[in-house]
Amino acid sequence: MLEGLLVDLVPYGKRFMENAHRWANNDSGFWAGMGRREFVTQAQIEAEYREWRESNRPETGVAFGVQTKDGKPLGYFGINFLSYHSRVANLGANIGEPDYWGGGYGTDALLLLLDYAFDTLDMRRVWLITMTLNERVLRQMEKIGFLLEARQRKATIADGVPYDVVVYGLLREEWPGRVAMIDRLGLRAR
Repeated sequence: MLEGLLVDLVPYGKRFMENAHRWANNDSGFWAGMGRREFVTQAQIEAEYREWRESNRPETGVAFGVQTKDGKPLGYFGINFLSYHSRVANLGANIGEPDYWGGGYGTDALLLLLDYAFDTLDMRRVWLITMTLNERVLRQMEKIGFLLEARQRKATIADGVPYDVVVYGLLREEWPGRVAMIDRLGLRAR
């Protein structure tokens, strides 16, 4: 378990799977899916999770459930792809509970994940991808110190409108550490 100020990152398992159907079909599924609005069944979610568990080797990714300090499941944060040879990692995130958006929960989870990637896994670079419509994530990337590295023009469609897809990256030497970022951002326990 990775302990934060507002959230803890714990192994992704049954408690999170019980909420995954609702999360996939609410607004968080739209943002995590870069504009997709499709109904996902519980059976699809369970099959995808089972396939991931059976085929995914530990060296290719790490899945964490995000929970509040009192244990309420909020979503998923993880490393979707690891390359130990190149020491790079692709990050994925989804706070599935809209009531917790904008309260620092996702930022706290991301700071924990970054420390884990750089300090525990010894990555030299992390990156993530989002659509330009996702202004909340764009602001988060910039305040944490990620740099815009690439733009794929009109690469996704959200509600019938094409949007650019952007890649943000952070190098190990650009990461001041979780404690310094908590201070810089003014993040406080509730």
